[in-house]
Amino acid sequence: MHIKSKIILGVFVILLFNCKSAKTISTGETNYNLSNRQLIKENAKQAANFKTLQARLKITYTQKGKSQTHTLNFRAKKNEALWINATFSVIRALVTPEKVSFYNKLDNTYFDGDYKYLSDLLGTELDFDKVQNLLLGETLYTMSSGAYKVSVDDGSYIVQPKNQRDLFEIFFLLNPSNFKVKSQQISQPKEFRHLQIDYLAYQDVETQIIPERIKVIAVESSSEMIVELEMKNVSLNEDLRFPFKIPSGFKAIEL
Repeated sequence: MHIKSKIILGVFVILLFNCKSAKTISTGETNYNLSNRQLIKENAKQAANFKTLQARLKITYTQKGKSQTHTLNFRAKKNEALWINATFSVIRALVTPEKVSFYNKLDNTYFDGDYKYLSDLLGTELDFDKVQNLLLGETLYTMSSGAYKVSVDDGSYIVQPKNQRDLFEIFFLLNPSNFKVKSQQISQPKEFRHLQIDYLAYQDVETQIIPERIKVIAVESSSEMIVELEMKNVSLNEDLRFPFKIPSGFKAIEL
């Protein structure tokens, strides 16, 4: 597959001008004294609430010591669609709850199918909700006070299942000042797989807290892939279109 196609898909696995209302979130007063229930409730209250989102998305993709950087248009319709478009529509992708689709005019190919490729790419099972949560700084798995326990270490709340599975371990690190996700880590020790998503900075856009810089690290055995995302010029609740049509004559990609 062409390297740019992999970059586009990598954004959604994991699938982030001129916005005066946006500003980087600074660290406020820390609070390390919340119970499980209080912490999970505070985290849920910080979830971004919008109908549509538009941004310029800078992506740096690194694998086997080689890096490429591209800037794309990114649009989201909450709970319905994630859309990216490269310059001159050379590459366009649309992710919905039902499927993942993209086409590449550089080699006249397209993909129109399920989430298996995205799941294989990052080594953990993905669906639309998980991809959307990854991009918006929400936990990939829903936390509940009954099933998760909380501890404090190295300046962060650590939230993990009370009973970790032998084959699948989950850790969420939350910021004690704003209760947003600092990092989420999913490991499959017996498969030598590890997925780590670090939220390096957040921004305030029209009173909503949106990720500004995200770093995704996917490790499988001795292979490592790093995707760094930077969302700029974010605007919310505009009337957006999500055009997508696979050009005629393109060849389907076999994954």
